[in-house]
Amino acid sequence: MYVPSIYQAEDRAWLRRIVEQYPLATLVTNGPQVPYATHLPMILSPDASSTDGGREGVTLLGHMNRANAHWDSLADGADAQLIFTGPHGYVTPAVYGTTPAAPTWNFVSVHLQGKLWPIVGFEETLEVVQLTVQAYEKDFGDGWEMESSLEYFRRIGPAVGAFRFEVESADGMFKLSQEKSPEIRQRVMDRFGADDTGRGRELATLMREFDYADRKSA
Repeated sequence: MYVPSIYQAEDRAWLRRIVEQYPLATLVTNGPQVPYATHLPMILSPDASSTDGGREGVTLLGHMNRANAHWDSLADGADAQLIFTGPHGYVTPAVYGTTPAAPTWNFVSVHLQGKLWPIVGFEETLEVVQLTVQAYEKDFGDGWEMESSLEYFRRIGPAVGAFRFEVESADGMFKLSQEKSPEIRQRVMDRFGADDTGRGRELATLMREFDYADRKSA
């Protein structure tokens, strides 16, 4: 991914934050004609250290439907990429208050490159599914307990394919109006903050926190 220096995150812990806060990724691997691309949830392996800021060397876990042709193409050590997308939104030049001006799109994206290893055993596959449920219930759910549904998990488990993804490199694009003056950035944040959609407010919050962290490190 091409990332101009102005849109890079000096603190690579931001990459981990996006991976954890927006875990629905796009898995991309080589296909016979065009690349395969599958949208799926990812979690950090339980042995991942909390200090693994930039993701390099970390293992992530994921799963997909075995009926997906993408699954049949996966092989041990296959080169793969995971793309995580954070909040994003259109920036109208009307908020700039200057001319000439051009519209743009603010967004956050993290790309992880690495090797993929399909998981063969059923019990280990089931463990990945259980770990995924635990992680999402903790971060996004209502504390639902899966024990009463474990037999159901076992019935549908043969249709699930799990895998490990070992991260070799990571890039993050944080395009958040850094090229604008502090006054204009504030107007952009205010515009997104007034958005009725959760996505706009999320983008405004991330812009404020990223802007504050950048000024604090300067």
